Order: sequence, then structure tokens, then C-alpha cells
Amino acid sequence: MANLVIIESPFKAPAIKNYLGSGYKVFASVGHLRDLPKSSLGVDVENGFEAHYINIRGKGDLIKELKKEAKNANKIFFATDPDREGEAISWHLANVLGIPVEQTRRICFNAITKSAVKEAVKNPRNIDLELVNSQQARRILDRIVGYKLSPFLWKTVRSGLSAGRVQSVVTRAVVDRENEIRAFVPKEYWTVEALLTTEKGSKLTAHFYGKGGDKLELSDRAMADTVLSAVDGKPFHVTSVKKAVRTRNPAPPFTTSTLQQEAFRKLGFQSQRIMRVAQELYEGINLGSANGGTQGLITYMRTDSLRVSPEAQAPAKAHILEKYGDAYCPKTERVYKSKNGAQDAHEAIRPANLELEPDAIKKQLTPDQYKLYKLIYSRFMASQMASAELDTVNLELENNGYIFRASGSTLRFPGFLAVYDDTEEDDEHKKERLPELHEGEALACEKLLPEQHFTEPPARYNEGSLVKFMEEKGIGRPSTYNAIITTILSRGYVEREGKSLKPTQIGEITNDIMVKQFNNIVDYAFTARMEDELDSIAGGETDMVTVLSRFYEGFEKDLALAEKTVSKEEITVPEQETDIICDKCGARMVIRQGRFGKFAACPNYPACKNTKPVDKDGKLVEKTETAEKTGELCEKCGGEMLKRRGRYGEFIACSNYPKCKNTKQILKPVGVPCPKCGAQIVAKNGKNRSFFYSCEKYPECDFLSWDQPTDKTCPDCGAPLYVKKGKQQLVCHEKSCGYKKDLPADEGVR
Repeated sequence: MANLVIIESPFKAPAIKNYLGSGYKVFASVGHLRDLPKSSLGVDVENGFEAHYINIRGKGDLIKELKKEAKNANKIFFATDPDREGEAISWHLANVLGIPVEQTRRICFNAITKSAVKEAVKNPRNIDLELVNSQQARRILDRIVGYKLSPFLWKTVRSGLSAGRVQSVVTRAVVDRENEIRAFVPKEYWTVEALLTTEKGSKLTAHFYGKGGDKLELSDRAMADTVLSAVDGKPFHVTSVKKAVRTRNPAPPFTTSTLQQEAFRKLGFQSQRIMRVAQELYEGINLGSANGGTQGLITYMRTDSLRVSPEAQAPAKAHILEKYGDAYCPKTERVYKSKNGAQDAHEAIRPANLELEPDAIKKQLTPDQYKLYKLIYSRFMASQMASAELDTVNLELENNGYIFRASGSTLRFPGFLAVYDDTEEDDEHKKERLPELHEGEALACEKLLPEQHFTEPPARYNEGSLVKFMEEKGIGRPSTYNAIITTILSRGYVEREGKSLKPTQIGEITNDIMVKQFNNIVDYAFTARMEDELDSIAGGETDMVTVLSRFYEGFEKDLALAEKTVSKEEITVPEQETDIICDKCGARMVIRQGRFGKFAACPNYPACKNTKPVDKDGKLVEKTETAEKTGELCEKCGGEMLKRRGRYGEFIACSNYPKCKNTKQILKPVGVPCPKCGAQIVAKNGKNRSFFYSCEKYPECDFLSWDQPTDKTCPDCGAPLYVKKGKQQLVCHEKSCGYKKDLPADEGVR
């Protein structure tokens, strides 16, 4: 009997199967199998907040298959992701399979490598109920807030709105920043630069600092003119020359937060894209047989820890010695301290195998995977290297009692900068190189450059700076940052403007109600304390019911008061009118927000239901004909059939739509003859974007299969072999035969 390993993502299966060998079967749960029901609260608030979980629709066949495999397995290992969400998924799996918690074998690995996976299997533990309860508490809190608050918003603001415990407070941050920008009053200030020349003809630029040793702000033109008239035409004298060697330390390896900030800044990736690509790198990339097949390239990407294991530091030091030399190794190994409140459950994000250098495996990676992997690899290597050294010079010059300053630096020893150059964050070592000067030396002034400036308002948040804000305020956790940003964008509370985030009109109205009626929910400190309480459940310091009861008591009172005091008549949701005229009733159309973004709608809805597509600026998007002619005629009306592109890919449709709604799928031949009639087998789109296979002459020939046909035959009975749906396995079409064969981990199948 084989051992059964249950993971979350099917993309991890080839690598883990390859590491563990034929004595193990690897199945994926594809996330949660159970959740709270969508149609009801699903939480008994009167009886200890007991949650009523149900099997997720569409997972029935998978559950049956897992039960069957579990029944025949020697041992069952729960290998879901190494965080609270993964712990809860394992707990749900154990419940579905009828395995008591005390008999479970829970395994975790921070990286999908051979050594990490095998070590985890050797050291299983029971499912940790404290971690499970922490996740349950978060889920129940979010369900209570969303389920109770959303109907209130429907009644008072607009139907279809939703509220969330953490998404509401992050929306508030974006709104607060927008209000700061609106309220900002620019202040005038001036700078004065002096272009100076030494006796030997060398040049430098000095900046006005102050008078008599004190810093002086030039707030208007008059003050600037006073300085100009005092120093114009007079020599500058060097009063101070300070030279030093400045040491610059490398940044620590990435956490989830810093990865999102840096990838946004350097690569221009949005948070959703960053975490999707990081997930791919963690789960495993097929590098080909020459590089060991499918391998996980980075450690777990949801972490707030800066810890690096000794097993990773030793090869990093060896790599640095070999490639750069002894001078690039620090005298003592670097240890980075995680921030207060960090869970420290995992290591920092780092390469799983330093031998897999980014450029060596570039051809096996997508452009996004290569860019992100190189960023993670370089940042980690730099974090283990010696500091950079800079020669710095700071000059102070005097003219008629006024002080000017100049500074410069040159790179003395590159250290970690040989690997990872973050000069966009700190470009001090790029300052100009100053000429050799001595105290008392006189310099001639070639030109004085006064310039007027105005103070700038705070910048809008972008996705990187918003993640930084959440981390600093203790709002959310590494596993939730991306989901929070995605939610507030998809719900229409926040929108992108270039690379920045700004609140929508409906976001601001909803936020105003939340601040007035549910201040705790959108209070930064309160939300951070809730995160701390969830952490305390995970640490066994308190229990789930206590935390939920304390929260619900205040929330219930606030909700009851709001329902009594707030009515829809008090709230005005102004509509953005456009220049687009409704071609059905002649009204001027307005901008509405839907689940897929903005659109123009007739204000006379529901009497007139006309809508039109618009861009992000509310301008009408003219439909262009991009359909390709097929040469076929519609069998229903005789119109020309065109190839079009829809949500789920290309299809063929009648050109007389919407009068004629005849459509046909584009058939994709798989290169295998039909076993019944000899015609081609084609792949077709099924529900949920899955594939099934049929004869191209269907329905005249009734061949259908959910498994992928191949051109191979069974060595036992000669029947055709199929690739089992959802598995890396060949099976015989003749059920009575029972032939099965696992495919190699690096052999791709649809």
C-alpha cells in the first residue's frame, strides 16, 4: 500500500512525486474543500460562534476520490501550505476524511526541494489546533462583518456594496491620503546654489545652508535676494573640510512586504502579479532533466521573518568566496532582526538552491519568472555580503557671514553593490567627486542660481507604499496583503490612476459612513490589536471564543444604532454625467461601477436598460470589428460565420448576431484518431474552462472522453492509453484491464 500525500496546489505534485518516489501518491485539494455557506451567515453567534462548514460546490468528485485513496493508503500526510490557512485546510481535510486530529500526520516544508520534503516526511506532527482556531477566528470575524454590514450598506448607499473588516480600514487609508492632498496648502521656499571655481580651475556646486552657524530657511524672494546681494561678487572661503569613510550595509533578504514594494518599484509589477509569479517559483518550475526536472526555486513567499537558516548561509558564503573572493565575505555572518510582532514562522524569502543561478536557467523561465527570481536571488546574495565603503567629503564655505555647504563621495569598495545595486533608494555614493581643498582656501563664484520652489503634497499610495503602510500599522498579515488590495480594487472602492491608487466616489461615501457609524472597524489601532489577538490565539495565549465575543459585543451595538439613525434619504450618491446620449431614449448617460469596472448606463433604468462600454476616464469605447472570416455560412440563417474572441477564448459566431445567435466551438485536433470511426479527436471547451475530448464528427460519432487520448497502446491488452484527468498518469481505456503507469515528472500533459 502506498502512502498518500495531500497538497494544496496541483502544480507542486510533479516535484514532490519525483522526490518521494513510487511509494507515495500525491493528490491536490486545490485549496479549501469546505467553507462557510454563501447563502447564510453560517456562524451560531449565540452558541460559542460555532461555524457550520459545508463542502464547496464542485468539489464532490474530488472528495470521493480522496476518500477512496485515503482508504487504501498506508499513511496519510497533510502537506498543505506552511501557514495558518494551510493548517486550516489540513484540518478540514482530516474532517472530510474522518481522521481524528490526534492521528493526523501534518508535514511542512519551507521550500520544495528534495532535502526539505524528505526531512518533513521523516518528522510529521499532529495538526495544530491553535493555528487552526486563529484562522477560524479570522474567517468568522470577516464573515460577521461582511454578512451583517453589507445589507446595511445596500439599504443606505447602493445595492451590491460589500464591507470587510480589513478592506474597509485600507480603503480608509486611501481616502485619508486623498483628503490630505486636497487639504494641502503649498508653501513657498527658495534655494540658492553657488557655482564655484578653485584657484587650479576645478569646479564644484555649493548649496546655501544658513547664517552664523544656524540653518536658515529662505521662505520668499526677499530673503533670497538678501543672501544674493550679500555674497555676490565676493570670494567664498573654505572653513571646514571633513573626510570620512562611510560604511553602507546591505538590505536584508525579502519579506512578503518588502518583495512587493521592491518588485513594484524596480519591475513595475502590481501586487497580484508579484504574488502569482512568486507562487509559481515556490511551487516548482520544470527545468528539464539536465537541471533536475521540476524544482521549487524559492522558499515560501508569505513571511514576515528576516531569519536565514544556517543551511542557507553556508552555501551562500561558499558561493561568494568562489565568485568574488574573501574581501566580499563579512567577518561574521549577518543576522537580521525581524520587526516586533513578526510571526517568524518561516525564513525570509530566498533562493531554494543557490546553484540555480538566474542566468543559467533563464531559458526555462518566463520573462516575469526570470525578473522576479533574479531580484530575489540578487537581494539574498547581497544580504550575505560585506558592506560597501565610500570615501566622503563634506565642505563648509563662508561668504560675508553666510554659510554654504557641498558634499561628495566616491565608491572605495563595492562590497554587496557588486551584486545588488539599490542606488535608487540611496544614491549618496553617486554624489559628485569634490576637488582637493584645504581650510582657508578661497574660491571664486562664477554664478549664483536662486530658484523658487513650493512644498509638495503627500503622494498618493501605490501598491508598494500601501503594503508598506499596512505592515507599519500592523494591518493584515503577509498572506493577506495582496488579497486586500485586490478586493478594494475589484469592489470599486479604489481605482488605479497610472501607478497610483485613488478612492472612487462610492469608496469615499462608504468610508464616511463607516467612520461615523463603525469607527472601530476602520480604526487603525483597533484593527492592529485584532491582528495581535489573532496571533495570541495561534500562540495559545487566549482562545477563539473570548476574542470573538469581545468583538461581537461592541459591533452588535454599533450596528443596531446605525440601523436606527441612518437612512438612505440622508445619503446622496452623485452620479457622474457624461456626454454620451442613450440611443434608445435620448437621456444623457451616467457612469456606473460594475464588478468588471466602469460602464455608461442610462439614468432611466430600469425602464431603459441600455449600457455602453467606457474606458477608465469615462470615455466611450468604440467597438471595432476584429472578427476573422471563416468562409463558412450559418446553417440557421445563411449569414457569414466569423471567428471571434470571448471571455473563454476564440469561437465561431454568426455575423447576424443578435438576430441569429448561432455559435460553434473552434475544435483543436490532438493528433489521435477516433477509436470508433477513425476521424480526428478534438479538444473542446467544457464548463469552468476545462477540456473534454470528442470525435470531430460528434454527434454522428458519439465518442466522448474526459481523459486525454494518446497515440500509445496498452502493453497488456493493446487497448488505447489515456492521460487520466487531473493526474500525471497513463491508464488503459479498457477498465477490466486496470493498467496504470505514472508519467515522468517532467513530461508535460494537458
